[in-house]
Amino acid sequence: MIDNIDLWSHLNRELTDRGATAMWAADEVTWGLFAVPERELGVLGDVSGIDVLDLGCGTGWLCAWLARRGAVPVGLDVSRPQLETARRCGREFGIDFPLVEASAEEIPLASSAFDLVVSEYGAAPWCEPDRWLGEAARVLRPGGRLVFLTNSVLAALCVPSEGGFAGDRLLRGMRDIRRITWPGGGTEHHPGHGEWIRAIRGAGLEIEALHELYPPAGATVREPYEIVTPEWAARWPAEDVWVARRPRARPRL
Repeated sequence: MIDNIDLWSHLNRELTDRGATAMWAADEVTWGLFAVPERELGVLGDVSGIDVLDLGCGTGWLCAWLARRGAVPVGLDVSRPQLETARRCGREFGIDFPLVEASAEEIPLASSAFDLVVSEYGAAPWCEPDRWLGEAARVLRPGGRLVFLTNSVLAALCVPSEGGFAGDRLLRGMRDIRRITWPGGGTEHHPGHGEWIRAIRGAGLEIEALHELYPPAGATVREPYEIVTPEWAARWPAEDVWVARRPRARPRL
């Protein structure tokens, strides 16, 4: 985790801080490397009046969008510089919401406190799946939903170990992508779909959907995430959005 903290502190200085204002000003949520519009996926639903936790909120742009649509968001991130950028943008845009410096593996918030937990890359690649999924399930209310985005299994298998764009050959075995440490810093977790299903269900959640994302026409990849080209991602899904729900207690007969 310390390695990932250092990586995102560096990336915030070099890239995400200067791009944060544009992300905060966006009219709608887009997902992933190629900005797939939420209006096409429809995974968030009506957020008005609900309590939302954004795991790995980064510069806080998703929380800002949620707040403008009537949600009550809380942003959580392990990177202090990213949270400082979120606070700066909050002052600039006049949008205020709580920000918590912590890991998604150990959420310092009350159980059953949120109607929706969402993570656009913030937790899934960077945290141990069993740990962060268990925490996400704990803070959800019965009937609450978890929506998270991560890299696809195929992308993880095809990206070179030295970095760069994915090719059309498998470069790793399935067991090798469970934990990947990159030469430039950062440790990622990319379970196979079977492992994701086991971990989600093991956290006590019911899986509702898996969306495999393809880029919209004319899409370009977002910096600094140049791991697949639009042409590659048009043939093979580069990202997955999982949707799960904490079940409501069944009444006793």
